[in-house]
Amino acid sequence: MSDSAGSGEGGGGGGVVAGAGPDAEADSEPPHQAPAPSLRPEVEVTSEDEVPLCAKRPRMSEEEQEEQEAQPAGVHGETPAETGSLQEDPAQRTGEPPQCEDAEEEEPIGVGGEEERHQEGDGGPDAPLEGGETTAEEEEHSGNGSADDPSDGQRLGLDFTQNPQMLTGSWTEYSNLTENYLKGCKWAPDGSCILTNSADNVLRLYNLPAEIYSYSWDLLHEMSPVLRMAEGDTVYDYCWYPKMTSLDADTCFLASSSRDNPVHVWDAFHGEVRASFRPYNHLDELTAAHSVCFSPDGAQLYCGFDKMVRVFDTERPGRDCEERPTVVKKQGQSGIISCFGFSPCRSVYACGSYSRCAGLYACQDGALLALLPTRHHGGLTHLLFSPDGNHLYTGGRKDPEILCWDLREPDKVLFSLKRNVATNQRIYFDLDPSGRYLLSGDTEGVVSVWDTQTAPPDGNEELLQPELRFQAHWDCTNGISVHPFMPLLATSSGQRQFPSPGESEGDSASEGEGAAGAAAPPETRQDNALTLWWAGPLGPAPDGGPERPDGTPAQTE
Repeated sequence: MSDSAGSGEGGGGGGVVAGAGPDAEADSEPPHQAPAPSLRPEVEVTSEDEVPLCAKRPRMSEEEQEEQEAQPAGVHGETPAETGSLQEDPAQRTGEPPQCEDAEEEEPIGVGGEEERHQEGDGGPDAPLEGGETTAEEEEHSGNGSADDPSDGQRLGLDFTQNPQMLTGSWTEYSNLTENYLKGCKWAPDGSCILTNSADNVLRLYNLPAEIYSYSWDLLHEMSPVLRMAEGDTVYDYCWYPKMTSLDADTCFLASSSRDNPVHVWDAFHGEVRASFRPYNHLDELTAAHSVCFSPDGAQLYCGFDKMVRVFDTERPGRDCEERPTVVKKQGQSGIISCFGFSPCRSVYACGSYSRCAGLYACQDGALLALLPTRHHGGLTHLLFSPDGNHLYTGGRKDPEILCWDLREPDKVLFSLKRNVATNQRIYFDLDPSGRYLLSGDTEGVVSVWDTQTAPPDGNEELLQPELRFQAHWDCTNGISVHPFMPLLATSSGQRQFPSPGESEGDSASEGEGAAGAAAPPETRQDNALTLWWAGPLGPAPDGGPERPDGTPAQTE
């Protein structure tokens, strides 16, 4: 359990400087100094054996770590920057070189293994790879040989021709409190652990079970969190430091924002507050950020407010920030800024707001570049850029559509994706690292998978049909996250339950009577859980794996 929020403020700026320092040279800047010894004297990660017992540990052997450090474009490594940090850094999160050319050059990377195309990223799908194999040949062997090596996990393509297999999850953790439903889940950038948010205002950190790497699925048990970080009130948003890697403890931190509290930066090894960012409004009153997001190079922290974006320097916690109003002289993007997204290969970021629109802004000064038309029926709750930076996906609350925008023609919607969103709850969606597959849950617990490459290239605002639909949970599937380099999915479920109008206290108390039987179905559909799914080449069937309380496998619709 973490300390109180105030415990992290005395650390000044040093605790967060440590996260940005190791990667400064990649951004053509002088390297920063090491963190102040008074902040984290006990965390010196020189080997696996020296990691504190409470710390999360990277799930890989020493040989694999050495192999990974030797590969500059690996999952944990850095690709040499050629065109600036904002263009190169997002590739480290997805494990692929960004493709900033035209959309016509995209290929189904998610099924194959084209991440080996390191040479400037412009060799084209027909260019020969190392060893003389072509892309098609690489795709043919994408599920073989390297499946047991986490460092080669990118070669394991997602396979949605069949139903994903449930591996394990966590549900007992959320049964101690009534209606302790989850509110999303996010893989760490290095894929070693996963972060969840729930109604009890606690952020939980889970390690990826080691048995998944070795296909020992029969040995899997229910997951338990290794860290619990308690916020003081409702958590509005949370995000990982984009250059986080378990091999460097100084980069292992995340940011969260909650009601009536400053933005906290949490140590992902000890669960303590490293630092706080304190935004103040025009009345010099502390105000809470509704959304938070690190810049791709991790140097800045963007926070969303009503008609305002405040940008903090990650190395300098406190109240100093740059203010970027989204409405100037009654022109611009109104409403509360509810979500952020950064282009993988351009110095551009997108803001979604509860005024049902999205805007594109320049990273340098926050200048408004384009304001997308208001096409959503509800306020935007989530948005994502495609890996090539040409498309933007947006979704809203109480809105059944995810819209795909062509940013080369900002007023053009290429196609829409239909899902069932009947509440104000934030329903996340996610793209696989190649950008081919988009996945989203809905309020009925169904996960839909769309193949975006089947959309017509010219765009006709057509409704794209899902490639696969399966019942992941019996309650709202509000969060979904695709692993950075393995064919793993994480889903989170639950929502606030309201009694039916005809239900009375007497009916709910008498379980054995007919009236109680009528009220039973809403109870049975409560499903507050984090679940991991295997969506790649089949290994041994998880016969001896954990069973969920309902005992029912996912069903394809």
